[in-house]
Amino acid sequence: MRYLTFALGKGRLARKSMELFEQIGITCEEMQDPATRKLIFVNEELKLRFFLAKAPDVPTYVEYGAADVGIVGKDTILEEHRRMYEVLDLGYGKCRMCVCGPESARELLKHQELIRVATKYPHIAKEYFYNQKHQTVEIIKLNGSIELAPIVGLSEVIVDIVETGSTLKENGLKVLEEVCPLSARMVVNQVSMKMENERIGKMINELKKVI
Repeated sequence: MRYLTFALGKGRLARKSMELFEQIGITCEEMQDPATRKLIFVNEELKLRFFLAKAPDVPTYVEYGAADVGIVGKDTILEEHRRMYEVLDLGYGKCRMCVCGPESARELLKHQELIRVATKYPHIAKEYFYNQKHQTVEIIKLNGSIELAPIVGLSEVIVDIVETGSTLKENGLKVLEEVCPLSARMVVNQVSMKMENERIGKMINELKKVI
């Protein structure tokens, strides 16, 4: 029997995923050690391998078959546009992708004016403004502290993930429009889905019962 390989988004996502897997009997002792420097963790008995990756890389590992199964946020799936199957909404890591800005920007969105949008998610922003709102905008990609952009005048609005909205509030910004709801998802390589249909199918069904 070949190993079934899982790519997990680092951090909270990986922890939540392992908690969920444990409920259906999928465990990995090696991952419990907080001091470990290992990159790949193996459960010999169940023929499973796990590795941690940066969230944006998970869909890449899955598309190319380096991982059979991936756990990653819907935001990453939408942004990365990889060929793979999205098979399950795991229901945790819930948040929203939103258009945010100062109250004064609400009118600009209403009247479809040409504005600048700062975001870590240029694909999602483009898809939303161009294909759903039919509004032409200039998209500026940033890598950190997106909230800064409208405050310093780099952009009128931002497209970003909103969990509680407290960071926005502290910086005088508001959610002006909701793009889509987000949560953690399970994705599967297209070939693995055919070859390992029985093992993966069984796992998906067991997870559905727990969720």
